[in-house]
Amino acid sequence: MRPRDEQLAQRLDEALSDHDGHGRPLPGIRPIENRIAFVEQLVESIRRVTYARTMTNMDHSLLRADPTSDLFDPLRAAVLHHRQGSIDEACWLVFLSTHFGKHVRTRWRLARDIYGSLGAGPFWTWERVSASPNSFRQWLTVSYTTFRTDGIERHFGNHRKYETLSPDAKRFTGAVVESYVNWVGPSASHQTLVTEAEAAVGHNSKALFDYLYGTMSDVLSFGRTARFDYLTMLGKLGLAPIEPGSAYMEGATGPLKGAKLLFGGTALADLRQHDLDNWLVHLDTDLGVGMQVLEDALCNWQKSPGQFRPYRG
Repeated sequence: MRPRDEQLAQRLDEALSDHDGHGRPLPGIRPIENRIAFVEQLVESIRRVTYARTMTNMDHSLLRADPTSDLFDPLRAAVLHHRQGSIDEACWLVFLSTHFGKHVRTRWRLARDIYGSLGAGPFWTWERVSASPNSFRQWLTVSYTTFRTDGIERHFGNHRKYETLSPDAKRFTGAVVESYVNWVGPSASHQTLVTEAEAAVGHNSKALFDYLYGTMSDVLSFGRTARFDYLTMLGKLGLAPIEPGSAYMEGATGPLKGAKLLFGGTALADLRQHDLDNWLVHLDTDLGVGMQVLEDALCNWQKSPGQFRPYRG
């Protein structure tokens, strides 16, 4: 652990111990090695979430927004477009980053080549895609052979490993994008989408998140993890005034196992998802790290509860 994180780790450790002794018991961290590993995962998750937020204030090369460059990064590109007032393009790039994911080896290559039309035509910007999602679908269908045979290695990220470019598959990226365009709505404006959500539930950031999270089930192949990741990134980058008010255990896998381990002492504990969500909210009143940090830390901790192992995608 970095020296500058030691004070934070000590505070988190004391808060966990206090919650275990005076709040709801946390048998999963009673073994000292489990508690140390969980605290380190919390610190790592805080660092990851904080970094995404600080990206909005960092200097970025314009090449980060250029899919013809090896430096292309859809999240940094989103920051650049947001600074220029192009909120729709920024949100679209966040969507692409979520759908394709960042592969541990090939990084953003898949998102880069699709956004950049394989270097053979106009970029697939939000303006172009939202005007004719069927044109994007047709292009991807025709380009599928190139993606399979051009010898360039490109992959979906770990969280998106079941997605596909195959036009014959139910989770075909062309169909996913079309459903996303439909979700944003006829105005093709993400700001209008948020404004309509505010009209429905008010201006509370957590209520807005929950509303959008629910409606986003209309986006093909965007299950619990993809929706959570996409919406939390919009919030962190300042693209929408939203934040999660719970860890959204329903439909979770890794985070659910982690929560069961934490509160039940085993990842197989017979605990209800609704209860776990509520208990995590109460736990965060002591930790003060936010639900995204808790969700992320639990997911990574349950993979190796007795020994810290950093997440690398």
